[in-house]
Amino acid sequence: MRFLARVVLNAIAIMVAAYFVPGLLLAGPGTALVAGIILGFINAIVRPVLILLTLPVTLLTLGLFIFVVNAACLGLTAAVVPGFDIANTGAALLGALVVSVVSWVLNGLVLTDNRKRA
Repeated sequence: MRFLARVVLNAIAIMVAAYFVPGLLLAGPGTALVAGIILGFINAIVRPVLILLTLPVTLLTLGLFIFVVNAACLGLTAAVVPGFDIANTGAALLGALVVSVVSWVLNGLVLTDNRKRA
């Protein structure tokens, strides 16, 4: 159930990014849902490998290179999903930032654990 909620929240974040970021083109909500699924798998499988491979650069830039890794993951998602296109690198960077922030906020609001921790 949590996986399905995360997929829907990723799709909403992608739709918000496509609405606000010029250069992110989305065919419709169905495409956003497929992109949410693919982005979830890419973030679970590819992103940790990319973070490990780029660790020295990430340390040198004090963590700012993570934005580039996020943009690369979003670009890979756009390459795989038909109907989801990114015009340029700037749109990918800004889109990854918007998707990350919106997804973080939505996950915090919807998927909070109300149980008390000891």
